[in-house]
Amino acid sequence: MPDSTTPLPPVAPRVPHVTVLHGETRTDDFAWMRDRTDPRVMAYLEAENAYTTEMTRHTEALQETLYQEMVARLKEDDSRPPERRGEWFYYSRTEQGKAYPIYCRRHGSVDAPEEVYYDQNEAAAGLEFHSLGGLEVSPDHRYLAILEDINGYEDFTLRVRDLASGAWLPDRKEKLGFGLAWASDGRTLFYLTTDAAKRSDRVWRHRLGDPSEADVAVFHDPDARFNVGVSRTRSGAFVCCHSGSFTSTEVWVLDAFAPEGPLRCVAPRTADVEYDVAHGGDWFYITTNRDGARNFKVMRAPVADPAAWGEWMPHRADAFVEGIDVFEAWAVVQERREGLRRLRLVALASEASHDVSFPEPAYGVDLTRNPEFATNTLRFVYSSLVTPPSVFDYDVVTRERVLVKRDEVLGGYDPSRYAVERLMVTARDGVQVPVSLVYRTPFERDGRRPLLLYAYGSYGYTLEPTFGSPRFSLVDRGMVYAIAHVRGGQEMGRAWYDDGKMAKKMNSFTDFIDCAEHLVRAGYTSTDRLAANGGSAGGLLMGAVLNLRPDLFKAVVADVPFVDVINTMLDDTIPLTAQEWEQWGNPHEADAYAVMRRYSPYDNLEAKAYPALLVTSGINDSRVAFWEPAKWVAKLRTLKTDSHPLLLKMHLGAGHGGASGRYERLREQAFRYAFILDQTVPATPS
Repeated sequence: MPDSTTPLPPVAPRVPHVTVLHGETRTDDFAWMRDRTDPRVMAYLEAENAYTTEMTRHTEALQETLYQEMVARLKEDDSRPPERRGEWFYYSRTEQGKAYPIYCRRHGSVDAPEEVYYDQNEAAAGLEFHSLGGLEVSPDHRYLAILEDINGYEDFTLRVRDLASGAWLPDRKEKLGFGLAWASDGRTLFYLTTDAAKRSDRVWRHRLGDPSEADVAVFHDPDARFNVGVSRTRSGAFVCCHSGSFTSTEVWVLDAFAPEGPLRCVAPRTADVEYDVAHGGDWFYITTNRDGARNFKVMRAPVADPAAWGEWMPHRADAFVEGIDVFEAWAVVQERREGLRRLRLVALASEASHDVSFPEPAYGVDLTRNPEFATNTLRFVYSSLVTPPSVFDYDVVTRERVLVKRDEVLGGYDPSRYAVERLMVTARDGVQVPVSLVYRTPFERDGRRPLLLYAYGSYGYTLEPTFGSPRFSLVDRGMVYAIAHVRGGQEMGRAWYDDGKMAKKMNSFTDFIDCAEHLVRAGYTSTDRLAANGGSAGGLLMGAVLNLRPDLFKAVVADVPFVDVINTMLDDTIPLTAQEWEQWGNPHEADAYAVMRRYSPYDNLEAKAYPALLVTSGINDSRVAFWEPAKWVAKLRTLKTDSHPLLLKMHLGAGHGGASGRYERLREQAFRYAFILDQTVPATPS
């Protein structure tokens, strides 16, 4: 712990900004931080970074040890299994000391000479940040289109490369949104532009070689609640322009072989009806919650008459349909049952189906891209808290499963040293909340182990209990790693999501507290060794539980936390705000404001003791603005009555996702873990 020479923390100027909302006078002393051009802002952030450096200097050796352990587990020279696309085999690989993937392909067979068609390390040379928002090879394998972000703000630049010559074409467009789609002619490209609030709102058509001024806007959605995307079906037959809010969807399809042709609407948007579209043969297959199918079902409609929906796979109360992937003769339905994802294979002609089973009590499984339409092989990636990512090829006819590749974990990793548990914790309203845990054996529930409890609980995003090699630097020091699958995700079906948002958002926070209390009562840890971590909307979770039960935790790490909920949701000029009203509510409305007022972390800080807190953020974050965590830390400094560390680490060259290179990401994780270990009295390494 720091000694008597501990430096004094920064003190941010207090400039009262007074507003009145729904009869309540609101005073915000740190509203001035929203103005990035104010020189006081950068001075304050730099002072916080300097303070954090000094306050963590005593952990620098531990940070370096953790980082070296994490790197030692990596197989730095590695490659992903090649994936067939027509006559080509595509894959990516990494090289020792290089931060980014190298994208390669081979023609005709996996033993043919390698062609490097994009080396992200070369693109990132000299840059502090480099990230891709899209990487798509044209259907004829001639051209590569990429979307690159060089500062973390997620303003993407479109670039196109001729793979025959290796030359970058003059076709270039800046300040674009996520997503690309090629038409099947291999010469027409669809991309997205954004409005002033960074909402993707238009799909554009570009013909290679044409000046950008000739590009045509083929789809526009003026509704600020809806975000627009573009994709091409696996069949290659259609380009889809999809527009969705959190509660409604509309999809338009375009003949991918006639990219200048008209769009057709699959079904006009309807309040509280969501749907997604896949294509196979003469049919569109539609995943939807129409007709009260809360857990979603699959319908289909003739390509010739996409509005004529008929039921294909009925709704089930015990199975939440997450999506369908359609191939020439079969489809795979991703379902969630009892909190875990299942893969259900369906023959399109007979509609006979079977499940792919998995052996462990808690796991995660994801499909790979599976670009081939006419195939009987499904490729997926399976992992668990102790099983590294494992790529399997599954024959849908013979039901044979072949392990193609399991990620090597170096550094002496042995899964037999660890145990995995899946608990069901009874929340205060009687609901059973899953918790996934991994720890090193032997293990006694005597309360002496430190424990890190992680959660997210928003947007219907499901936290899968999958593998992460860095966390074994915690587990091998005696720490239990646990995931609380709180309401707000979709682990237990759509109701799990609905019961953790809007007016029911408080359930996410109380679920987390109830899980933490159970782990203490059951002897997995104790309050003086319990740490918590969450990021983005999971950072909101951290902020809320800190206000509700600061006595329950020894240390908390909040990454890019969404903590100034009311002020952000009041300003629809901020990226995402208008869309998010269907997630959190609109505080311009009195009822929604009253709900937010109960949990918004910034608005509920009080003069009391808080646990040790590390807050991380990125100055170029366009999803959770840097000033949210900065204001939160500044205000908490004026109120907290304890002497525990309160640290802000602001990345001055990145955005929402933090560092972009794999080594810098590990350094960031080592920094977090060193803070947690320093605060929770770790056991002796063994």
